[in-house]
Amino acid sequence: MLPVTRYILMLYTENMYFLYLFIIGLSIGSFLNVLIDRIPNRKSINGRSYCDHCKKQIRNIDLIPIFSYLALKGKCRFCHKKISIQYPIIELLTGAVFVLIFFFTQESEIIIRILNLFLASFFIVIFFSDLKYQIISDGILIFTFITSLFLLIFKNLTFAQISFRLIEGFGVALLILLVYLFSKGRSMGFGDVKLAYVAGFLLGFQNGMISLYLAFISGGIIGLYLIFFKKKHLKSKIAFGPFIIFGAAIIYFVDKVSNFVIPFFQY
Repeated sequence: MLPVTRYILMLYTENMYFLYLFIIGLSIGSFLNVLIDRIPNRKSINGRSYCDHCKKQIRNIDLIPIFSYLALKGKCRFCHKKISIQYPIIELLTGAVFVLIFFFTQESEIIIRILNLFLASFFIVIFFSDLKYQIISDGILIFTFITSLFLLIFKNLTFAQISFRLIEGFGVALLILLVYLFSKGRSMGFGDVKLAYVAGFLLGFQNGMISLYLAFISGGIIGLYLIFFKKKHLKSKIAFGPFIIFGAAIIYFVDKVSNFVIPFFQY
């Protein structure tokens, strides 16, 4: 086979691979929408999806990610009320994140990449459930911690290193705990403390603290914006979990992006 033909075939195969991964991400994103809305409201995740307005069960043809939303023009088939833009956004976001994780991660072991997908999915659920309901599910946090533990194991960290990460998690969470205690829960929720612990366990003390620094900076900027445009006032409670996840995601994936970009420019 000619080199050019082989190269074109390789690009075609790789692009189709990412397309399949994107479609899988769309489907997973549809399920994450269910978790985001049902878990904070203590509803069962079993059972058919239904319209938030008329409560009628959604037909199978209307459950196709993105396509159904566009075909229905963003309205319920039965009551014709608007479907929340949250659903297609999270579907697209999950699909894009799945592709980016596989594109930028350099780990040869497929299990590590899959664990990264699980971790990203849990982060998406926490991000939007806290943003929408200001609730961080203990169950999702437990799954996030377990996924982080398996990631560290498959990355060949020793028992001693993992044990030390457990202590480092407390060090990172201590800062949020102090804010929680001094504000008596008005500035931070205890869910934020537990989320900070998971971030510290996953990233280590130094990177965990940097992720919190990014969280406070981004949270402050968004908070000032909301107050300036009178969407919030000084005593309003703003979900902090999304900012913790933002900071942790930046730190966790920045080395993966740099590992990809630096060899690219050297080449």
